[in-house]
Amino acid sequence: MITFLFSLFIVFAIVNIAYYIGYLNFTSIPNTVTNNSDLPISVIICAKNEAENLKQFIPSILDQNYSNFEVVLINDASFDETLEVMESFLYDPRVKLVNVENNEAFWGKKKYALTLGIKKASNPYLLFTDADCAPESKFWIQKMASGFAQEKSIILGYGGYFKNKSSFLNKMIRFETLLTAVQYFSYANWGIPYMGVGRNLAYTSSEFYNQNGYATHLHLKSGDDDLFVNQAATKENTSICLDKDAITRSCPKTSYKSWITQKRRHISTAKYYKKKHKALLGLFYFSQFAFWILAIFLLSFLIHWQLVLGILVIRLILQFVVIWKSAKKLDELDLVWLTPILEIFLICIQFGIFSLNLFSKPTNWK
Repeated sequence: MITFLFSLFIVFAIVNIAYYIGYLNFTSIPNTVTNNSDLPISVIICAKNEAENLKQFIPSILDQNYSNFEVVLINDASFDETLEVMESFLYDPRVKLVNVENNEAFWGKKKYALTLGIKKASNPYLLFTDADCAPESKFWIQKMASGFAQEKSIILGYGGYFKNKSSFLNKMIRFETLLTAVQYFSYANWGIPYMGVGRNLAYTSSEFYNQNGYATHLHLKSGDDDLFVNQAATKENTSICLDKDAITRSCPKTSYKSWITQKRRHISTAKYYKKKHKALLGLFYFSQFAFWILAIFLLSFLIHWQLVLGILVIRLILQFVVIWKSAKKLDELDLVWLTPILEIFLICIQFGIFSLNLFSKPTNWK
C-alpha cells in the first residue's frame, strides 16, 4: 500500500511539474502589440445596480487616449440609481444608452442585456469590461484594439483586482485570478484557447453573429465571457494582450461568503467547456490536490521523506519561478512570497465549491 501511494505521488508530481513547465512558455511571451490602431471600437458595459461604481469609473473610460470609440452603457433592469447615473453621461456624444426592462423569458439574464447592447453598438470591434472596472492607463483601448490589427477576431486581456495589502481574502482572490490568467493565456499561446474574462475581453461583432451570439448557452446564468470564448476561439482567430497599460482592475469581494457565491457561478459553467479543455483543466487541479495530499501524508510518516522532500522543493521552485514571472508581467508581485500558502487555501476552497455545487445550484449574476 505504501509503495502504491508513493508511486501515485511520483506520477502526480510529474504531471503537475509538466504543467508548470508548460506555463513557463507563457511567461516568456514578448509584448507584440502596436500603438497605431485607429479601428472603430465600441466599449460595452453592462450594469445591474452599479450606480456608485459607474460614477467612479466611467470617467476613466471616457478619458481614454483613443480617437475612435463609443461607450454603450446597458442598464440591466436595475432598481437603484444606475439608469439615472448612466443618463448623466449622455452629455458626451460618444455615449449610448440601452435600458433593459425585466422580461419574463429572459429575466435576470445578463446575456440578454448584452445582446441588446451589442445590437446598439455602431462599431464592428467590441471591447467589454464591467461597471466596477477601471483601466490601468489611458491607453487601454489602444492596446487592446491593436490586437485586431493583427487580423484576429478575439482578444484576451487581463482583468485584475484592486489591491488591499491588509486583507488575506484580497490576496486569495487576486492569486486565484492570476493563476487563472496564467492558465488561459498559456492555453491560448499553445493554440487551444478556452476562456476569457468579461472584465477585459474584445471580439468583433461579426464573430458574435457568426456564433449566433450566446444562443447555445443563453439558458445558463453565467458564461457570457468564458463560454463564448470557449465556443468561438481558435488558434487562428485569437490573440492575447499582455501590455501593462491594457490591464483593467475591478473591485474584489470583501467577504468570503460573497466571493464563494461568485466563484460558484463561475465554476458551474466549466462543465459546459469542450471536453478537451475540461480534461486538461481537471487534470491540473487533480494533480495539485493529489500532490499536496500525498506529500503531506508521506512526509508525516517519514516515508521516503528525503525523496519526497526533494521533489517538493523542485516543484515549489518551479512554481515560484512561474508565479514570479507571471506576477511581474501582470503587476501582482506582492503575491509571490505567499504562493504555497495561497495555493493550499485555494485548493481547499475550490474542493469545497465543487462539492457544494453538486448539491445546490448557484444564484443569478447579481
